[in-house]
Amino acid sequence: MNDKYIAEDIVYAGVDDKEIDLFESQYIVPNGVSYNSYIILDEKTAILDTVDGRKTEEWLERVQEVLGDRIPDYLVISHMEPDHSGSLEALVKRYPDICLVGNAKTFAMLSQFTSVHVEGHCVTVAEGEVLSLGSHTLQFFMAPMVHWPEVMVTYEQKERILFSADAFGKFGALDTEEDWACEARRYYFNIVGKYGGPAAALLKKAGTLDIQVICPLHGPILKENLEYYIGKYQTWTSYEPEDEGVLIAYASIHGNTAKAARRLAELLEEKGVKKVVVSDLAREDMAEVIEDAFRYDRMILAAASYDAGVFPCMESFLNHLKAKAYQNRKVGILENGSWAPSAGKVMRAALEGMKNITIVEPMVTIKSALKPEDGQKLEELAESMVQ
Repeated sequence: MNDKYIAEDIVYAGVDDKEIDLFESQYIVPNGVSYNSYIILDEKTAILDTVDGRKTEEWLERVQEVLGDRIPDYLVISHMEPDHSGSLEALVKRYPDICLVGNAKTFAMLSQFTSVHVEGHCVTVAEGEVLSLGSHTLQFFMAPMVHWPEVMVTYEQKERILFSADAFGKFGALDTEEDWACEARRYYFNIVGKYGGPAAALLKKAGTLDIQVICPLHGPILKENLEYYIGKYQTWTSYEPEDEGVLIAYASIHGNTAKAARRLAELLEEKGVKKVVVSDLAREDMAEVIEDAFRYDRMILAAASYDAGVFPCMESFLNHLKAKAYQNRKVGILENGSWAPSAGKVMRAALEGMKNITIVEPMVTIKSALKPEDGQKLEELAESMVQ
Protein backbone atom coordinates (compact mmCIF):
# COMPACT_ATOMS: atom_id res chain seq x y z
CA MET A 1 0.00 0.00 0.00
CA ASN A 2 1.79 3.13 -1.20
CA ASP A 3 -0.33 5.81 0.41
CA LYS A 4 -0.43 5.11 4.14
CA TYR A 5 -2.74 8.05 4.87
CA ILE A 6 -6.43 7.14 4.84
CA ALA A 7 -7.26 10.70 5.90
CA GLU A 8 -5.12 13.60 7.09
CA ASP A 9 -4.66 12.22 10.61
CA ILE A 10 -5.53 8.57 10.08
CA VAL A 11 -2.71 6.25 9.03
CA TYR A 12 -2.53 2.65 7.89
CA ALA A 13 0.02 0.75 10.00
CA GLY A 14 -0.62 -2.87 9.06
CA VAL A 15 1.70 -5.48 7.59
CA ASP A 16 1.60 -8.14 4.89
CA ASP A 17 2.38 -11.77 5.62
CA LYS A 18 3.52 -13.59 2.48
CA GLU A 19 5.34 -16.40 4.30
CA ILE A 20 2.23 -17.93 5.86
CA ASP A 21 1.25 -21.29 4.35
CA LEU A 22 -2.20 -21.83 5.89
CA PHE A 23 -4.42 -19.14 7.39
CA GLU A 24 -5.99 -20.45 10.62
CA SER A 25 -3.99 -23.61 9.87
CA GLN A 26 -6.54 -24.69 7.25
CA TYR A 27 -7.02 -22.15 4.44
CA ILE A 28 -4.58 -21.99 1.54
CA VAL A 29 -3.45 -18.40 0.96
CA PRO A 30 -1.26 -18.40 -2.17
CA ASN A 31 -0.95 -14.61 -2.05
CA GLY A 32 -0.57 -14.36 1.71
CA VAL A 33 -2.72 -12.18 3.93
CA SER A 34 -2.61 -8.71 5.44
CA TYR A 35 -3.01 -7.90 9.12
CA ASN A 36 -4.47 -4.42 9.22
CA SER A 37 -3.88 -1.89 11.97
CA TYR A 38 -4.66 1.82 12.01
CA ILE A 39 -3.50 4.87 13.96
CA ILE A 40 -5.44 8.08 14.57
CA LEU A 41 -3.29 11.09 15.46
CA ASP A 42 -5.17 13.73 17.47
CA GLU A 43 -5.02 15.36 20.89
CA LYS A 44 -5.29 11.76 22.03
CA THR A 45 -3.70 9.09 19.88
CA ALA A 46 -5.43 5.79 19.23
CA ILE A 47 -4.16 2.56 17.69
CA LEU A 48 -6.90 0.36 16.26
CA ASP A 49 -5.90 -3.30 16.62
CA THR A 50 -2.55 -5.03 16.60
CA VAL A 51 -1.34 -7.82 14.29
CA ASP A 52 -0.45 -11.50 14.34
CA GLY A 53 2.53 -12.40 16.51
CA ARG A 54 4.32 -13.58 13.39
CA LYS A 55 4.79 -9.93 12.45
CA THR A 56 5.16 -8.22 15.84
CA GLU A 57 8.58 -6.64 15.33
CA GLU A 58 7.81 -5.36 11.84
CA TRP A 59 4.53 -3.91 13.08
CA LEU A 60 6.09 -2.21 16.11
CA GLU A 61 8.57 -0.53 13.79
CA ARG A 62 5.67 0.78 11.70
CA VAL A 63 3.91 2.05 14.80
CA GLN A 64 7.09 3.79 15.97
CA GLU A 65 7.55 5.33 12.54
CA VAL A 66 4.03 6.79 12.61
CA LEU A 67 4.07 7.94 16.24
CA GLY A 68 7.57 9.33 16.44
CA ASP A 69 8.03 10.58 19.98
CA ARG A 70 4.34 10.46 20.79
CA ILE A 71 3.01 7.98 23.33
CA PRO A 72 -0.25 6.30 22.25
CA ASP A 73 -3.17 6.93 24.57
CA TYR A 74 -5.51 4.14 23.47
CA LEU A 75 -5.52 0.71 21.88
CA VAL A 76 -8.95 -0.15 20.48
CA ILE A 77 -9.46 -3.93 20.43
CA SER A 78 -12.01 -4.93 17.79
CA HIS A 79 -11.39 -8.67 17.91
CA MET A 80 -9.39 -10.93 20.22
CA GLU A 81 -8.49 -13.61 17.67
CA PRO A 82 -4.69 -14.01 17.70
CA ASP A 83 -4.16 -12.74 14.15
CA HIS A 84 -5.30 -9.35 15.52
CA SER A 85 -4.31 -9.49 19.18
CA GLY A 86 -1.05 -11.41 18.81
CA SER A 87 1.09 -8.30 19.31
CA LEU A 88 -0.96 -6.81 22.14
CA GLU A 89 1.39 -7.83 24.94
CA ALA A 90 4.40 -6.50 23.07
CA LEU A 91 2.64 -3.17 22.53
CA VAL A 92 1.71 -2.87 26.22
CA LYS A 93 5.27 -3.74 27.20
CA ARG A 94 6.57 -0.92 24.99
CA TYR A 95 3.89 1.55 26.08
CA PRO A 96 2.89 0.46 29.61
CA ASP A 97 0.55 3.44 30.16
CA ILE A 98 -1.58 2.78 27.10
CA CYS A 99 -5.30 2.39 27.84
CA LEU A 100 -7.12 -0.57 26.31
CA VAL A 101 -10.56 0.04 24.83
CA GLY A 102 -12.94 -2.88 24.47
CA ASN A 103 -16.29 -4.24 25.59
CA ALA A 104 -17.04 -6.46 28.56
CA LYS A 105 -16.59 -9.62 26.50
CA THR A 106 -13.24 -8.34 25.20
CA PHE A 107 -11.79 -8.06 28.66
CA ALA A 108 -13.23 -11.39 29.77
CA MET A 109 -11.40 -13.00 26.86
CA LEU A 110 -8.19 -10.96 27.21
CA SER A 111 -6.96 -12.99 30.15
CA GLN A 112 -7.41 -16.19 28.15
CA PHE A 113 -4.89 -15.06 25.55
CA THR A 114 -2.55 -12.73 27.46
CA SER A 115 -1.12 -11.97 30.88
CA VAL A 116 -1.82 -8.26 30.49
CA HIS A 117 -3.25 -6.62 33.62
CA VAL A 118 -5.89 -4.08 32.66
CA GLU A 119 -6.86 -2.72 36.05
CA GLY A 120 -6.66 1.06 35.83
CA HIS A 121 -5.72 0.84 32.14
CA CYS A 122 -8.96 0.02 30.37
CA VAL A 123 -12.10 1.69 29.07
CA THR A 124 -15.12 -0.59 28.73
CA VAL A 125 -17.54 0.55 26.04
CA ALA A 126 -21.04 -0.54 25.13
CA GLU A 127 -23.36 -0.21 22.14
CA GLY A 128 -23.37 3.29 20.67
CA GLU A 129 -20.97 4.83 23.19
CA VAL A 130 -18.37 7.31 22.03
CA LEU A 131 -14.77 8.17 22.81
CA SER A 132 -13.41 11.60 21.89
CA LEU A 133 -9.81 11.92 20.75
CA GLY A 134 -10.11 15.65 20.08
CA SER A 135 -11.37 16.46 16.62
CA HIS A 136 -12.05 12.77 15.99
CA THR A 137 -14.80 10.87 17.76
CA LEU A 138 -15.02 7.09 17.85
CA GLN A 139 -18.40 5.40 18.17
CA PHE A 140 -18.63 1.72 18.99
CA PHE A 141 -21.12 -0.86 17.76
CA MET A 142 -21.23 -4.43 18.95
CA ALA A 143 -21.01 -7.16 16.30
CA PRO A 144 -21.30 -10.39 18.29
CA MET A 145 -20.63 -13.57 16.32
CA VAL A 146 -19.12 -11.79 13.33
CA HIS A 147 -17.49 -14.10 13.90
CA TRP A 148 -16.55 -14.24 17.63
CA PRO A 149 -18.78 -13.11 20.52
CA GLU A 150 -16.63 -10.13 21.58
CA VAL A 151 -16.32 -8.47 18.15
CA MET A 152 -17.14 -4.78 17.81
CA VAL A 153 -16.72 -2.25 15.03
CA THR A 154 -15.69 1.39 15.31
CA TYR A 155 -17.14 4.35 13.41
CA GLU A 156 -14.98 7.48 13.16
CA GLN A 157 -17.47 10.33 12.90
CA LYS A 158 -15.33 13.11 11.38
CA GLU A 159 -14.04 11.23 8.34
CA ARG A 160 -17.02 8.81 8.31
CA ILE A 161 -14.84 5.72 8.39
CA LEU A 162 -16.08 2.30 9.49
CA PHE A 163 -13.36 0.14 11.02
CA SER A 164 -15.21 -3.09 10.29
CA ALA A 165 -13.19 -5.79 12.10
CA ASP A 166 -13.31 -9.03 10.04
CA ALA A 167 -16.33 -7.90 8.01
CA PHE A 168 -15.40 -6.95 4.43
CA GLY A 169 -12.07 -8.74 4.81
CA LYS A 170 -10.35 -10.90 2.22
CA PHE A 171 -7.36 -13.15 1.76
CA GLY A 172 -4.29 -11.80 -0.04
CA ALA A 173 -1.48 -9.40 0.82
CA LEU A 174 -2.10 -5.77 -0.05
CA ASP A 175 0.59 -5.71 -2.72
CA THR A 176 -1.29 -8.42 -4.66
CA GLU A 177 -3.42 -7.35 -7.60
CA GLU A 178 -6.41 -9.68 -7.77
CA ASP A 179 -10.17 -9.59 -8.01
CA TRP A 180 -11.62 -8.53 -4.66
CA ALA A 181 -14.81 -10.59 -4.87
CA CYS A 182 -13.19 -13.99 -5.37
CA GLU A 183 -10.96 -13.96 -2.29
CA ALA A 184 -13.44 -11.94 -0.21
CA ARG A 185 -16.12 -14.52 -1.01
CA ARG A 186 -13.81 -17.42 -0.12
CA TYR A 187 -12.89 -15.63 3.10
CA TYR A 188 -16.49 -14.81 4.02
CA PHE A 189 -18.11 -18.21 3.48
CA ASN A 190 -15.33 -20.20 5.10
CA ILE A 191 -14.74 -17.97 8.11
CA VAL A 192 -17.83 -15.83 8.72
CA GLY A 193 -20.37 -17.77 6.66
CA LYS A 194 -22.04 -19.73 9.46
CA TYR A 195 -23.01 -16.42 11.05
CA GLY A 196 -25.06 -14.87 8.27
CA GLY A 197 -27.72 -13.63 10.70
CA PRO A 198 -25.29 -11.68 12.91
CA ALA A 199 -23.50 -10.36 9.82
CA ALA A 200 -26.83 -9.15 8.42
CA ALA A 201 -27.55 -7.45 11.75
CA LEU A 202 -24.23 -5.62 11.47
CA LEU A 203 -25.11 -4.49 7.95
CA LYS A 204 -28.38 -3.12 9.31
CA LYS A 205 -26.50 -1.06 11.89
CA ALA A 206 -24.04 0.13 9.24
CA GLY A 207 -26.99 1.20 7.10
CA THR A 208 -27.81 3.91 9.66
CA LEU A 209 -24.35 5.49 9.28
CA ASP A 210 -22.91 7.76 6.62
CA ILE A 211 -19.93 5.61 5.60
CA GLN A 212 -17.37 6.94 3.16
CA VAL A 213 -14.54 4.46 3.83
CA ILE A 214 -14.46 0.86 5.10
CA CYS A 215 -11.28 -0.28 6.85
CA PRO A 216 -11.31 -4.07 7.48
CA LEU A 217 -8.79 -6.11 9.46
CA HIS A 218 -7.74 -8.06 6.34
CA GLY A 219 -7.52 -6.89 2.76
CA PRO A 220 -7.68 -3.52 1.05
CA ILE A 221 -9.26 -0.33 2.36
CA LEU A 222 -12.49 0.28 0.46
CA LYS A 223 -12.96 3.89 -0.60
CA GLU A 224 -14.95 3.83 -3.83
CA ASN A 225 -18.11 2.12 -5.06
CA LEU A 226 -19.08 1.03 -1.57
CA GLU A 227 -22.50 0.03 -2.88
CA TYR A 228 -20.82 -2.85 -4.71
CA TYR A 229 -19.10 -4.24 -1.62
CA ILE A 230 -22.11 -3.76 0.63
CA GLY A 231 -24.34 -5.34 -2.04
CA LYS A 232 -22.12 -8.41 -2.11
CA TYR A 233 -22.36 -8.73 1.66
CA GLN A 234 -26.13 -8.34 1.56
CA THR A 235 -26.32 -11.28 -0.85
CA TRP A 236 -23.83 -13.39 1.07
CA THR A 237 -25.43 -12.83 4.47
CA SER A 238 -28.86 -13.78 3.09
CA TYR A 239 -27.60 -17.18 1.86
CA GLU A 240 -29.18 -16.44 -1.50
CA PRO A 241 -27.32 -17.46 -4.70
CA GLU A 242 -25.07 -14.85 -6.19
CA ASP A 243 -25.00 -16.21 -9.75
CA GLU A 244 -26.88 -18.69 -11.90
CA GLY A 245 -24.80 -21.78 -12.52
CA VAL A 246 -24.10 -25.35 -11.48
CA LEU A 247 -21.27 -26.63 -9.34
CA ILE A 248 -20.50 -30.32 -9.88
CA ALA A 249 -18.49 -31.50 -6.88
CA TYR A 250 -17.21 -35.04 -7.30
CA ALA A 251 -15.33 -37.61 -5.25
CA SER A 252 -13.83 -40.30 -7.50
CA ILE A 253 -11.55 -43.17 -6.55
CA HIS A 254 -10.38 -44.54 -9.90
CA GLY A 255 -11.68 -41.90 -12.28
CA ASN A 256 -15.04 -43.41 -13.24
CA THR A 257 -17.14 -41.03 -11.14
CA ALA A 258 -15.03 -38.20 -12.54
CA LYS A 259 -15.98 -39.23 -16.08
CA ALA A 260 -19.65 -39.18 -15.13
CA ALA A 261 -19.26 -35.73 -13.60
CA ARG A 262 -17.62 -34.38 -16.74
CA ARG A 263 -20.34 -35.91 -18.90
CA LEU A 264 -22.97 -34.21 -16.77
CA ALA A 265 -21.15 -30.92 -17.31
CA GLU A 266 -21.31 -31.43 -21.07
CA LEU A 267 -25.03 -32.17 -20.94
CA LEU A 268 -25.74 -29.08 -18.82
CA GLU A 269 -23.81 -26.88 -21.24
CA GLU A 270 -25.70 -28.41 -24.15
CA LYS A 271 -28.91 -27.46 -22.36
CA GLY A 272 -27.85 -23.83 -22.12
CA VAL A 273 -26.31 -23.56 -18.66
CA LYS A 274 -23.73 -20.82 -19.15
CA LYS A 275 -21.65 -21.50 -16.06
CA VAL A 276 -20.73 -25.04 -15.01
CA VAL A 277 -17.88 -25.58 -12.54
CA VAL A 278 -16.47 -29.09 -12.08
CA SER A 279 -14.43 -29.64 -8.91
CA ASP A 280 -12.42 -32.65 -7.77
CA LEU A 281 -12.89 -32.79 -4.00
CA ALA A 282 -9.88 -35.07 -3.56
CA ARG A 283 -7.46 -32.54 -5.08
CA GLU A 284 -8.85 -29.04 -5.15
CA ASP A 285 -8.90 -26.45 -2.39
CA MET A 286 -11.91 -27.35 -0.24
CA ALA A 287 -12.42 -23.71 0.75
CA GLU A 288 -12.71 -22.71 -2.91
CA VAL A 289 -15.28 -25.42 -3.59
CA ILE A 290 -17.27 -24.20 -0.57
CA GLU A 291 -17.09 -20.70 -2.05
CA ASP A 292 -18.55 -21.96 -5.34
CA ALA A 293 -21.26 -23.94 -3.57
CA PHE A 294 -22.56 -20.72 -2.06
CA ARG A 295 -21.96 -18.66 -5.20
CA TYR A 296 -24.15 -20.68 -7.58
CA ASP A 297 -27.83 -21.56 -7.37
CA ARG A 298 -27.45 -25.27 -8.18
CA MET A 299 -25.12 -28.12 -7.33
CA ILE A 300 -24.64 -31.77 -8.27
CA LEU A 301 -22.89 -34.13 -5.85
CA ALA A 302 -21.20 -37.11 -7.48
CA ALA A 303 -19.41 -39.63 -5.29
CA ALA A 304 -18.18 -43.18 -5.06
CA SER A 305 -19.40 -45.46 -2.30
CA TYR A 306 -16.77 -46.36 0.28
CA ASP A 307 -16.88 -48.59 3.37
CA ALA A 308 -20.68 -48.74 3.18
CA GLY A 309 -20.73 -44.96 3.19
CA VAL A 310 -19.34 -42.25 0.93
CA PHE A 311 -15.80 -41.49 -0.22
CA PRO A 312 -14.13 -39.47 2.60
CA CYS A 313 -13.49 -36.23 0.73
CA MET A 314 -17.22 -36.01 -0.09
CA GLU A 315 -18.07 -36.67 3.54
CA SER A 316 -15.73 -33.84 4.51
CA PHE A 317 -17.33 -31.53 1.95
CA LEU A 318 -20.82 -32.30 3.28
CA ASN A 319 -19.64 -31.61 6.83
CA HIS A 320 -18.23 -28.26 5.71
CA LEU A 321 -21.49 -27.35 3.98
CA LYS A 322 -23.47 -28.16 7.11
CA ALA A 323 -21.08 -26.21 9.35
CA LYS A 324 -21.36 -23.14 7.11
CA ALA A 325 -25.19 -23.32 7.00
CA TYR A 326 -25.58 -24.20 3.32
CA GLN A 327 -29.19 -23.56 2.27
CA ASN A 328 -31.61 -22.30 -0.40
CA ARG A 329 -30.22 -24.39 -3.25
CA LYS A 330 -31.25 -27.04 -5.79
CA VAL A 331 -29.09 -30.18 -5.62
CA GLY A 332 -28.77 -33.33 -7.72
CA ILE A 333 -27.14 -36.60 -6.66
CA LEU A 334 -25.08 -39.19 -8.54
CA GLU A 335 -23.64 -42.22 -6.78
CA ASN A 336 -21.27 -44.93 -7.91
CA GLY A 337 -20.95 -48.39 -6.39
CA SER A 338 -19.60 -51.65 -7.73
CA TRP A 339 -21.64 -54.04 -5.56
CA ALA A 340 -23.61 -52.18 -2.84
CA PRO A 341 -24.04 -48.48 -3.73
CA SER A 342 -24.30 -46.46 -0.52
CA ALA A 343 -23.05 -42.97 -1.37
CA GLY A 344 -26.41 -41.63 -2.50
CA LYS A 345 -28.13 -42.50 0.76
CA VAL A 346 -25.42 -40.74 2.76
CA MET A 347 -25.46 -37.63 0.57
CA ARG A 348 -29.26 -37.43 0.62
CA ALA A 349 -29.38 -37.73 4.41
CA ALA A 350 -26.82 -34.95 4.79
CA LEU A 351 -28.73 -32.64 2.44
CA GLU A 352 -32.05 -33.34 4.14
CA GLY A 353 -30.52 -31.98 7.34
CA MET A 354 -29.88 -28.62 5.68
CA LYS A 355 -32.35 -25.76 5.30
CA ASN A 356 -34.47 -25.32 2.17
CA ILE A 357 -32.59 -27.74 -0.06
CA THR A 358 -34.50 -29.10 -3.05
CA ILE A 359 -33.16 -32.53 -4.00
CA VAL A 360 -33.99 -33.18 -7.65
CA GLU A 361 -34.94 -36.54 -9.08
CA PRO A 362 -33.80 -38.89 -10.37
CA MET A 363 -30.89 -39.79 -8.16
CA VAL A 364 -28.53 -41.50 -10.58
CA THR A 365 -26.72 -44.73 -9.75
CA ILE A 366 -23.91 -46.09 -11.90
CA LYS A 367 -22.15 -49.40 -11.34
CA SER A 368 -18.37 -49.01 -11.65
CA ALA A 369 -17.56 -47.60 -15.12
CA LEU A 370 -19.89 -45.30 -17.04
CA LYS A 371 -21.62 -47.26 -19.82
CA PRO A 372 -23.73 -46.21 -22.81
CA GLU A 373 -26.91 -47.36 -21.11
CA ASP A 374 -26.23 -44.84 -18.29
CA GLY A 375 -26.59 -41.99 -20.75
CA GLN A 376 -30.37 -41.70 -20.39
CA LYS A 377 -30.14 -41.43 -16.59
CA LEU A 378 -27.56 -38.64 -16.86
CA GLU A 379 -29.74 -36.91 -19.43
CA GLU A 380 -32.72 -37.01 -17.07
CA LEU A 381 -30.69 -35.60 -14.17
CA ALA A 382 -29.30 -32.80 -16.32
CA GLU A 383 -32.80 -31.98 -17.53
CA SER A 384 -34.10 -31.83 -13.96
CA MET A 385 -31.32 -29.38 -13.07
CA VAL A 386 -32.37 -26.89 -15.74
CA GLN A 387 -36.13 -27.03 -15.15
